Amino acid sequence: MISKAQFEKEIDLIIENAIREDVGSGDHSSLACIPAEAKGKAKLLVKDKGILAGVDFALQVFGYVDPNLKIEVLIKDGRTIERGDIAFYVEGSSQSILKAERLVLNAMQRMSAIATKTNTFVQKLEGTNTKILDTRKTTPGIRALEKWAVKIGGGENHRFALYDMVMLKDNHIDFAGGITKAINKTKDYLKANQLDLKIIVEARNLKEIEEILESEGVYRILIDNFNYEDTRQAVKLINGKCLTESSGGITLDTARKYAECGVDYISSGALTHSVYNLDLSLKAI
Repeated sequence: MISKAQFEKEIDLIIENAIREDVGSGDHSSLACIPAEAKGKAKLLVKDKGILAGVDFALQVFGYVDPNLKIEVLIKDGRTIERGDIAFYVEGSSQSILKAERLVLNAMQRMSAIATKTNTFVQKLEGTNTKILDTRKTTPGIRALEKWAVKIGGGENHRFALYDMVMLKDNHIDFAGGITKAINKTKDYLKANQLDLKIIVEARNLKEIEEILESEGVYRILIDNFNYEDTRQAVKLINGKCLTESSGGITLDTARKYAECGVDYISSGALTHSVYNLDLSLKAI
């Protein structure tokens, strides 16, 4: 996984680019009718039910736009929210509050939706030893926010990007000439380039799992699109030699059954690519 410093840099880049995109040469709506010295106060009003996420990000956005803004947080990230709740108050320059408003809302609405969906999977898997993982199926440019939201919702992050973990999937294996060749070439590459990266290998059937197990150094086997019975057989074959991950069209309805097959992880792209934003608004008071 990426380091804390790398992650923080990603967040800084998101804020910088989002403000560039949204504000550009200036918030002319505010500049036109609100005096520069005007002060105001607003509240983050919850109009939905779920898990709140993005409060800490909002603090960073307000700080970037105007370090003099004062924020009083009432509900922290990861807490359950109900319609009518107030997450925080922000006070200071009216122009600054309005400049930050859309970025704060866009991010918090999506992050809260992801955290809420993730938490439903976490609850569904409660009592098993299986953890829910996100994927790289994220919105371009804001992956750090979406993966942050998964963590807030109680899930775990998969690799962040192509550079922090090796995942040999079906196309890599086919282009490389087979599973064993793909693994051996990967090991040689990592050694030659002095890279310490974990290796995950995808298996499409039980025979491929047997072949993967013949190689040393595989961190996790991706048991992709298996049915329940074959998943149980796969876990039995692997027998703790490496970690196991089920993936491929797993839904909230089927997640627990896969967990009960004994896998260590279940990954779901739906955590980030199939959510409906929670309804939040920033209201002047």
